[in-house]
Amino acid sequence: MKKRLLTGDRPTGKLHLGHWVGSIQNRVRFQDEYDCFFIIADLHVLTTKREKQDVLNTREHILQTVTDYLSCGIDPQKSTIFLQSAIPETAELNLIFEMFISLNRLAGLPSIKEMAKNAHIEPESVPFGLIGYPILQTADIALPKAHLVPVGKDNEAHIEVARDIIRRFNMTYGDILPLPDALLSSIPSLIGTDGQGKMSKSAGNTIMLSDDSKSVDKKVAAMYTDPNRIHANVPGTVEGNPVFIFHDAFNPLKDEVLEFKRRYREGTIGDVEVKKRLAEVINQFLDPFRERRRDIEADPGYIESVLVEGTERMREEAIKTMKDVKSAMGLSGTWTKFRKAAQEHAKNVSA
Repeated sequence: MKKRLLTGDRPTGKLHLGHWVGSIQNRVRFQDEYDCFFIIADLHVLTTKREKQDVLNTREHILQTVTDYLSCGIDPQKSTIFLQSAIPETAELNLIFEMFISLNRLAGLPSIKEMAKNAHIEPESVPFGLIGYPILQTADIALPKAHLVPVGKDNEAHIEVARDIIRRFNMTYGDILPLPDALLSSIPSLIGTDGQGKMSKSAGNTIMLSDDSKSVDKKVAAMYTDPNRIHANVPGTVEGNPVFIFHDAFNPLKDEVLEFKRRYREGTIGDVEVKKRLAEVINQFLDPFRERRRDIEADPGYIESVLVEGTERMREEAIKTMKDVKSAMGLSGTWTKFRKAAQEHAKNVSA
């Protein structure tokens, strides 16, 4: 049997090129090699967004995320796309796993502090759910018994937490669950168009996977470059320059990129020419996504069908895993035994 892979996204809106380089390209790549499970992690949204309107907005974001998955080339005939909140076993396994990790270990994770900061949550007001984010991720990973988890660099520490929790569980109750390995992309994160940090929806520095060609042209034209380069004949800096980072990531013509870099350093090519070519490259890259998206959106109900079918399959796997977990722990049969004894007692009394 194939080994299993799990990864996914919080449905907080449409996905961008940073998601592609960070994880999605590996998902598409491994569809034939692994039995893939892709989670729409709507429960994780509650760690930073808990208002009712946030929850209602998530419904639309779920559909957007699934549409992005399918447009990227994820095949629902090969992979399982499922909704986290529709798997009640997630909460049950999350509770069990909470017993295998310390609060200090979780609170010390820089990623949790960064998430709280981005959500404008004061350090003294961080909810327990956010601190326990990696535990919930561990439950997500363990339920389909995943062996591999493609993640961005910022989530690598969470996989170490997952490995520790699962390792301790197995040491206590037997080798029930596989230890997951993290798979990092060759480009762990993608700089934003503003050059001020990684691409992020909250920072507004994204190129979306669903952007049309005019939007891409506009965003690339406004992209941050070398601020010290006033004229095209002034030698420029290539290292750390978002335009060239994007060329390296998406331009398949490597000799062309090298030539652009050489001329840029010499001051014999302008930002406009380099950006114009970059916009062409990104649009060529996104064109197949756009074609698939048109077909998907022309078939009402298809997205929902993919999500329902995938969730039902994942539910079956979750039930199996929890049966194994409870059996190993000695929890299975306990309630049945007590109820049977109570029923026998009731018969004796009535007799």
